[in-house]
This record gives sequence, C-alpha cells and structure tokens, in this order.
Amino acid sequence: MKQYRITGLIVAGLIFLADQLVKYVVTGPLQLQHRGEQGINLIPFFKLTYAENNGVSMGMLTANTDLQRWLLVGLTAVVASLVAGWLWKEKQKWDAMALGLILGGALGNILDRVRLGYVVDYADFHIGTWRPFLIFNLADAAITIGVLILIARAFLLRDKGETASEA
Repeated sequence: MKQYRITGLIVAGLIFLADQLVKYVVTGPLQLQHRGEQGINLIPFFKLTYAENNGVSMGMLTANTDLQRWLLVGLTAVVASLVAGWLWKEKQKWDAMALGLILGGALGNILDRVRLGYVVDYADFHIGTWRPFLIFNLADAAITIGVLILIARAFLLRDKGETASEA
C-alpha cells in the first residue's frame, strides 16, 4: 500500500501559498479594500469585492470579540490538526489530495484570522444582483472542493470495495 501523505502535503502547501498570494495581490497592489461595492469586474458574472469575514462558513460562528476570535482560531486549528492526522494515515491518493485541499485552505484562513483578526474574502460570483454564494476566497473554495471530493468518493466507492491499489 502506498502512502500519499507527501502528495497531500504538497497540495496543502500549494493551496496555502496560492491563497496567501492572491490575498496579498487583492489587498496590496489592487487595493481592493478601498474600492467599495464597485470592486473590480472581471467577467459579467464574477468580480473581486473586498469583504472581511469574522466567522466561518456562511457567516456562522461570528467572532466579534478578541476572546471569540481566539476561540475560533483554536477550534479551526483543532479541525486542521484532525485533517492533518487523517491525511498522515490516508492510503488513497484522491482522498489524500482532497484532504490536502482542505488542510491548505484551513491553514490559509487560520493565518488571516491570527494576523488580521478576520479572513479576507474577495471572490464575488453573481448573476445580475443574485448572489448564490457569499463572497469567498481561494481557501474557502479549496475546502469546499476537498469536502465534496471526499463525500463523492465515499458515496460512489462505498459499495465498490475500492482497494488502495485501485486509487
């Protein structure tokens, strides 16, 4: 059985670095935080709009005080540690890559929360005035894609008895 922890860690590292690089570009050279609601239109249904996220997914667990902020950092660090532990033991290549996506995204958002007190969001997908998602970032997208891969693989491969050699 092959261990795919290195693959997962490389994916996590690449996601973390890409997330931090994009956040640097949107807040540094592009100065997105000073553009307001206008943001930067890239294509008719996607623009860059600056948002500070004090909570987690879909605005849940909003941290309005320093204590809440550090509790949220602690909670997300525990979750990231559990994901890292799972990744370290994972024997399926695609699961390890999905866990890498989740870990890299989690670490990117944790660093924001530690450094800034909030997570920088900027990706604004919309159809006219309808927004099917809240404004998000690369880390959020990586976490979501990683979770969806794990769920899809669990449902699609559960009854097929996939072995480590088939992954």
